[in-house]
Amino acid sequence: MEPKSITVKGAREHNLDNVSLTLPRNQLICFTGISGSGKSSMAFDTLYAEGQRRYVESLSAYARQFMGQLQKPDVDLISGLSPSISIQQKTSGWNPRSTVGTITQIHDYLRVWFARIGRQHCTRCGSPISAQSREQIVARIMELPAGTRFLVMAPVVRGQKGTHRDLCDDLIRQGYIHARVDGQLVELTADLSLDRQIRHDIDVVIDRLVMKDDVRSRLAEAVEGALALGKGTMIALSIEEGSSVRRRRAEQPVGQPPAGETLYSANYACAACGISFEPPSPQLFSFNSPTGMCLECDGLGTRFDFDPKLMVPDETKSFLNGAIAPMRKQIGRWRRHIYQGVADQVGFDLKTKWKDLSKKARDALLYGTGDEHITFTWRSGWRVWKHGGTFEGVIEELRSKYRKASAKFIREYYEQFMRQTVCESCHGGRLNPQALAVRIYGKNLHEVEGLSIREALAFLQGLRMTATERIIAEEVLKEVTGRLEFLLNVGLHYLALDRKAPTLSGGESQRIRLAGQIGAGLVGVLYILDEPSIGLHARDNRRLLDSLLQLRDMGNTVIVVEHDEETMRTADQIVDFGPGPGVRGGKVVAQGTLAQIKSSKSSLTGDYLSGKRGIDVPTTRRPITNDPPNGSNTAQPTTTGGCRRKTAAPLKRPAKTR
Repeated sequence: MEPKSITVKGAREHNLDNVSLTLPRNQLICFTGISGSGKSSMAFDTLYAEGQRRYVESLSAYARQFMGQLQKPDVDLISGLSPSISIQQKTSGWNPRSTVGTITQIHDYLRVWFARIGRQHCTRCGSPISAQSREQIVARIMELPAGTRFLVMAPVVRGQKGTHRDLCDDLIRQGYIHARVDGQLVELTADLSLDRQIRHDIDVVIDRLVMKDDVRSRLAEAVEGALALGKGTMIALSIEEGSSVRRRRAEQPVGQPPAGETLYSANYACAACGISFEPPSPQLFSFNSPTGMCLECDGLGTRFDFDPKLMVPDETKSFLNGAIAPMRKQIGRWRRHIYQGVADQVGFDLKTKWKDLSKKARDALLYGTGDEHITFTWRSGWRVWKHGGTFEGVIEELRSKYRKASAKFIREYYEQFMRQTVCESCHGGRLNPQALAVRIYGKNLHEVEGLSIREALAFLQGLRMTATERIIAEEVLKEVTGRLEFLLNVGLHYLALDRKAPTLSGGESQRIRLAGQIGAGLVGVLYILDEPSIGLHARDNRRLLDSLLQLRDMGNTVIVVEHDEETMRTADQIVDFGPGPGVRGGKVVAQGTLAQIKSSKSSLTGDYLSGKRGIDVPTTRRPITNDPPNGSNTAQPTTTGGCRRKTAAPLKRPAKTR
């Protein structure tokens, strides 16, 4: 039988003075009292610590060796304890790979969503890419109107120079008679006389068909042969009565197929660029997996790299005169002839002041000239020697020196010219090009997670999906929208899903973790929260409390260490610690409902809740100045008896002084 209460006897952790306590289960309980009175010692160092210790001891010896040993709290007895989860105000030590999306598990659901209904696009030309089964291709072609004459063709050559005589002979031996060469239907047995210096396109005609009710079996056989010969791609071309299909590609608009032509693919490949892709999987959209991360920044979205603004402190100097400071040494003869080759290729003078160089010249020196072939000229006396090659740029040279440097002082020297910058490859998206090329209604995963919580929820709720997409994404979007609505309700509408965890405040991170717990749907758990209202606007406090009540109604016990008055009035039980801080505290001065706390004579918190005591609003205020006295720059709220109330008219924050 499930116990109805949590019993604590003889708790002596930290300043707790042999405290005995009985807490009802499945209720919202507020631990309050002045700072240092023992609230956190009871909640986190006693209840949570013992709950975690018992959970770890229930695991196997093999599992416990990876989790470490937990010390038993100084307490005589704790009974009726459930598995406990602590949500504290801690952000230190969080991995920079963690984001709002990963903490709340929204990112995991979005990965599945994009893998299942996302539309792959070519990373080079941006054309949509989709793979279809043979049955789907046949069904699509069968939708043509009755009586339509069409060809089933297999593309075998795309943009390749040569006469292709051997290929045509091989196709003839396989039994094929007709082909479309550069948009013109010809016989393979005829003398094609293709110009070897021109790029050609060749499509083999597999079959000529007329759309009828009984054409399906023959069409399926033709599609099978076309996909086999075309290595996963085929073409269906509708033709008019008596047409010989003598329309050349040159007569068509650039980038568009002839009228009535449809390209089908059984592979994830771009027929125009010849690039093949792996079918999308959830791992492809994970920046923590080698399958999906950007290889340039290792999935971080940023790089610690050289900054041109720091590298050139004095733009009045020329490149040869030491404009790029981290190069340090004077440029030698060999290196100089390399840079001179770049200058001759781009068209500028190395003796020109840096500020007078064009952007093209600066980029060539810093970032290189890519795959462009450069001729370098080395002169030694009357001898001249020329050699060719590419130029990677000064920044790549410095990167290599920084990576190879073993001495700390050398690395520190280069680091003064470096700073955290956005990755040039993924532009902060953290994912590789294939993952970023998968889109749903015009947005890739990085763009969806770059939206604020409010914008992301509006985007998902405004989608108009097909019946099939709705069936696939229904459960995924249900989980995602539920978590987004919670984040919206607790006042985090301004955060983006790709916001890094180390940049969050304690209150923000606590409410984000709370969103993940509510989305998990656990029952029979003891949740312990540390002042979740910190940093929360007053208008959103009620929404947070409603979420805690929802957690309670699911069948969990929720303990909140809090000073907020509204939280105390909402709680089912209040436990007031005191009467003072430190050695003067560590006791339970009052416990019960709100009415019982108000009527308690020993509870200072009860006096403020009942109105017997209060914090008077000052009749006069000190003048606002830019130089606050004693170095103070804020008006601090007054804290007394566990109830924290801000003054009615807070002072403006004065300007900081050095």
